[in-house]
Amino acid sequence: MSDLAIGVLSALLATNPPAAVSNLVVEKTGVSVLAPVANDPVEKEYQKLLEADDDAQAEVDKWIQENNAAVAKGSGTPREIFNKRIEGRFAVVRKAYEDFLEKHPDHARAHLAYGSFLLDINDEQRGVAQMEKALALDPKNPAAWNNLANIYGHHGPVEKAFEYYGKAIELNPVESVYHQNLATTVYLFRPAAMVFFKITEQQVFDKALELYKKAVKLDPQNFPLHTDYAQSYYGIKPLRTNDALAAWTNALQIAHDDVERQGVYVHLARIKTMAGQFDAARKQINAVTNPMYAELKKRLLKNVDFREKKPANSSDNLDLDKLMKVGPPTGLREIK
Repeated sequence: MSDLAIGVLSALLATNPPAAVSNLVVEKTGVSVLAPVANDPVEKEYQKLLEADDDAQAEVDKWIQENNAAVAKGSGTPREIFNKRIEGRFAVVRKAYEDFLEKHPDHARAHLAYGSFLLDINDEQRGVAQMEKALALDPKNPAAWNNLANIYGHHGPVEKAFEYYGKAIELNPVESVYHQNLATTVYLFRPAAMVFFKITEQQVFDKALELYKKAVKLDPQNFPLHTDYAQSYYGIKPLRTNDALAAWTNALQIAHDDVERQGVYVHLARIKTMAGQFDAARKQINAVTNPMYAELKKRLLKNVDFREKKPANSSDNLDLDKLMKVGPPTGLREIK
């Protein structure tokens, strides 16, 4: 399975209400519990099925980019016709999965992959059923527990998400995605986490942060993971300034390009502003030179001046927060 094509969903969902699960972010970093035999004919057929899935999603994503470009120029295929074209392309993949599972009904990984495919195209009910079938066939597959936990994290009961992520971690403690997903869910559903784990709100924050740290340790070069972890500090009061600055500094060290680096500068400046380190914040802001951050840089400087003169509990950050789109990470990761 390929990465979730956001464009695919935006096209298909234009005429259908989006389900909450549609914003899952797919990651291809999973490991299989049982190593398949490469020359097994069933395994070869299964791998071809996954390739067909990848090819279809890549092709549809290309169609969407091309059509979006055409629409921007005043042409392009009408949405209804375009959606039917996409649906037709995915229908081929759906049939391929169904044909394979008719011949191999006990192939747990195929049920799991098919479930992910169905969720990707917003066929939620059937997708969940396929994942549940995969779990029933192979209860020791951590990916099945993780992917079902994602569903519970979006639709409830969230207690099931806590339980299922915990099971995935128990089965495969070295997969960073499972730790990250549980961290995100604990962070987002703090009241439920307090009850489920029998801990205080500050201990909930501690638990989420420890899970993020574990995920980062297991996948230290994952820049989005570092930024997810660092952004979690925005929701914690009182602000844990030193820890937040350390998290963003670590993200800075593995940034891939100037855009990512200067994006981290922005966050470092914001943390320093929130901590009342106004001179340090201004120096950090002045290090931002990329034109794409020009408007944000202007607002950051204005915010520093405003905060320096106003009480710390004023609501001066509202517009800045919206512009920066900061806050707790919301994407849960699937494993194929």
